[in-house]
Amino acid sequence: MILPPLSLYIHVPWCVRKCPYCDFNSHGIGRDQTLPEKEYIDALIADFEAELTWVQGRAIESIFIGGGTPSLLSAQAYARLFDALRERVRFTHDIEITLEANPGTVERGRFEGYRQVGINRLSIGVQSFDSEALQVLGRIHSGDDAQRAFEAARVAGFDNINLDLMHGLPAQDVRKALSDIEMALVLGPEHLSWYQLTLEPNTEFHSRPPQLPDEDVLYDIQDAGHARLEAQGFTRYEISAYARTGRRSRHNLNYWRFGDYLGIGAGAHGKLSRVMEDGALYIERRWKTRQPDAYLSRREDPRGFIAGKREIALSERPIEFLMNTLRLVEGVPIELWREYTGLELEILKVCTEKARSRGLLGEITNRVQASEQGLLFLNDLLALCDESIENSLLLPRQASM
Repeated sequence: MILPPLSLYIHVPWCVRKCPYCDFNSHGIGRDQTLPEKEYIDALIADFEAELTWVQGRAIESIFIGGGTPSLLSAQAYARLFDALRERVRFTHDIEITLEANPGTVERGRFEGYRQVGINRLSIGVQSFDSEALQVLGRIHSGDDAQRAFEAARVAGFDNINLDLMHGLPAQDVRKALSDIEMALVLGPEHLSWYQLTLEPNTEFHSRPPQLPDEDVLYDIQDAGHARLEAQGFTRYEISAYARTGRRSRHNLNYWRFGDYLGIGAGAHGKLSRVMEDGALYIERRWKTRQPDAYLSRREDPRGFIAGKREIALSERPIEFLMNTLRLVEGVPIELWREYTGLELEILKVCTEKARSRGLLGEITNRVQASEQGLLFLNDLLALCDESIENSLLLPRQASM
């Protein structure tokens, strides 16, 4: 049994102000509050140490620092964290280390420091260049701030930058959506995450929803934006991710290929595998306590940082695998099915038969891959697969931990 590649996700839970659409574990602190930076890095190191049994000889291939606003922490803090991690585990020689940055905070002057400590990829949360849209979204930056942040990152030496852009915003039409894309293209990033605004539970937008474009407008925006990006040399490799040649996000690719990842920090999630004594593959999801103060106090708690964990049972693995891998335009090699789920290929064939018959899934030969129609209707595709799993006699349901 071959274990999947291993990545590391680090969560920084603080931001200046919570956005009304955000369902991530983020906590607004304002602009003037001092963060417990040293204490948080200490906790991250202790959290990582507690996870070391899951490494099993593997090197860390990518790191993603998300939030919140990770750029609220100093370069010196990340230098201390990376030094401590390297003392405990190997990094691959070409490791990708991504930091999320908010163009509305003061981190622009920190870009050079981040680059010097080993961060080699930035993900800048622009969302839109339109001032009215940014105000509705609750963002603390302007379109000009976003441009200046990008230019400062280039000056600091970053040659691998992602811009996060949203579409389907309140009062947005095709012209406004394309205007955001054009502004991004002028800057010239290597990667674009271009995704539709959705109203997530437990957000301000969910309780007080804004008026969003209708389905026809959303379809026209998606169609026009996709065409424009591909015409400018960006290739869509995942439903909402576009990259220039050689610039796909390696960290996110590991997620979408059902790889393993450690998660440290307040509210961080991880997905990890190990081979049992009988040769069977055991897969577990783990998550950490969410509230920053509670997370910091767990250093002195015998329970550690874990808030919960559960096994991904055999009966759940097909849909878990497909929920990730079918987001990739090119799909994944068929051999990953057996290696990363521990299941035989016959299970996959049973659970996807209906989907193939309806044109949502390609023929399973050497790849597991959604058809063009399947990418458009991914939720329908996954529902069909899940239904066929439940109806299959090959794999009875199991209780999870």
